[in-house]
Amino acid sequence: MRGHVSRTALAIVAIVVVLGGGIFFGAYYLLGRAKPFALGEHCKITTSDGTLDLDIDQSEIAATIAAVAARRGLPERALQIAYVTAIQESKLANLPYGDRDSVGVFQQRPSQGWGTPAQLQDPVYATRKFFVALEKVKNYRRMSLHEAAQAVQRSADGSAYAQHEMQARILAGAFSGRVPKAVRCWYPPPEKPVDFRPEEARKQLRRELGDDTAAERAWLVAGWYVTHAQRYGLREIRYDGLSWTAADGHDGWLASEKASGASKVRVL
Repeated sequence: MRGHVSRTALAIVAIVVVLGGGIFFGAYYLLGRAKPFALGEHCKITTSDGTLDLDIDQSEIAATIAAVAARRGLPERALQIAYVTAIQESKLANLPYGDRDSVGVFQQRPSQGWGTPAQLQDPVYATRKFFVALEKVKNYRRMSLHEAAQAVQRSADGSAYAQHEMQARILAGAFSGRVPKAVRCWYPPPEKPVDFRPEEARKQLRRELGDDTAAERAWLVAGWYVTHAQRYGLREIRYDGLSWTAADGHDGWLASEKASGASKVRVL
């Protein structure tokens, strides 16, 4: 009788263990599936100067500004000036409205000769116009960031740009590509599948950057693709033994054997 009870108890324990294990792994699986939805969509920009949280639209614009600056051969200082301006004027958003007739990322005014409203709502065009004006500012590289920004914008309160200087340094270090693997973005799977359009992404990148194969631009290119992955249905970016995947974007750039031979940025 005692042996029968012992066998029954052992059977019960075994059943409990199996059920417990099943519940644990089931919960683990469900949590893994739920994680992308719980995290929402966001980008984190990290350099030795600090960390910034941006939404994906802001990050796309930050990447575009960096690409246009690189195409013009401008120094990182010019990029920082553009960022303090864009943060103050629009919070890195492509606004269809503003003070009086101001529109776009830099809140440029059609009535002041910057371009048409439609042109100024193209971040590539607006950024080019900003840099053309900045390059005409004598000794802008020696000015403080807010003074240089004010020389271009002629705002009512030029001192307001100064409050964004640390953010601008973080963004410039990351999106210029000077700091490797500084950009990571994540978002939940779309309700409807997004078409995989790498050629469209490359075409847009070439419009902004021009030649996208130079080794010194590789991390700029990689960051640009990460910020635009959701838009173009990109699943994975590989470079220099590392990869970023849309499925695990929150984890950032991870070592990958598949990326070990990637001497230039690859899009999958």
